[in-house]
Amino acid sequence: MAIVYTHGHHESVLRSHRWRTAENSAGHLLPHLTSGATLLDVGCGPGTITADLATHITPGRVTALERTEDALDLARAEIDRRGLGTVDFAVGDVHALDFPDDTFDIVHAHQVLQHVGDPVQALREMRRVTKPGGIVAVRDSDYAAFTWFPLLPELEEWLELYERVARANGGEPDAGRRLLSWARAAGFTDITATSSTWCFATDEDRTWWGTMWADRILKSDMAGQAVNSGAADQATLERISAGWRQWATEPDGWMSLLHGELILHP
Repeated sequence: MAIVYTHGHHESVLRSHRWRTAENSAGHLLPHLTSGATLLDVGCGPGTITADLATHITPGRVTALERTEDALDLARAEIDRRGLGTVDFAVGDVHALDFPDDTFDIVHAHQVLQHVGDPVQALREMRRVTKPGGIVAVRDSDYAAFTWFPLLPELEEWLELYERVARANGGEPDAGRRLLSWARAAGFTDITATSSTWCFATDEDRTWWGTMWADRILKSDMAGQAVNSGAADQATLERISAGWRQWATEPDGWMSLLHGELILHP
């Protein structure tokens, strides 16, 4: 079930992931958080959401989970920076979580199921380690539903390339629309399915998002994967990068990124 993680941990990727907060990325979960709860954050990344969630459930404890120690060190650095003492760390595989049944009040995963080899099995495991009466909360983007203006051909090329590389790595970039079906296949019946978006439309937001992707298409793990697999050559990546930089300067530039999200009761 192991797959290749498309994004990797280059600075251009972390620039995006460290922007994420509980408020802009886990709004569907926030009303369900209670003081003293125990929470497992699957695929915690650089830990910004993890840290926010910890503050919402104090004095409860959060367990931050990643696939490798190196990835987990990114979250440790963020937790240490904030001086939080209620976060534990674990290396593990969401397909086979190393926790007993009924361990956590809440299990959370943001932008994880799109990258795993078997999202239904991942959800079964998340359900297994959740206490009766607890909550599983997931949120994933849906790349094919991203929309933008102006309709630059380089951005169309970027989307096609990203989806091709992500699927070759074993993931599903259009996960957002599939979450409900995966949850039902995993045995959940008490499901609240919603969606939300990130929107980049101000000069500041366009500059940040556009230049981030202009760098990312050239320097992240995805760039190497695309070239090594023959999906793109360096000239193609340079052209797409230039398209992102052009979009970032467009005064009428607008982009909306759709996400599917679920609140699940085991």
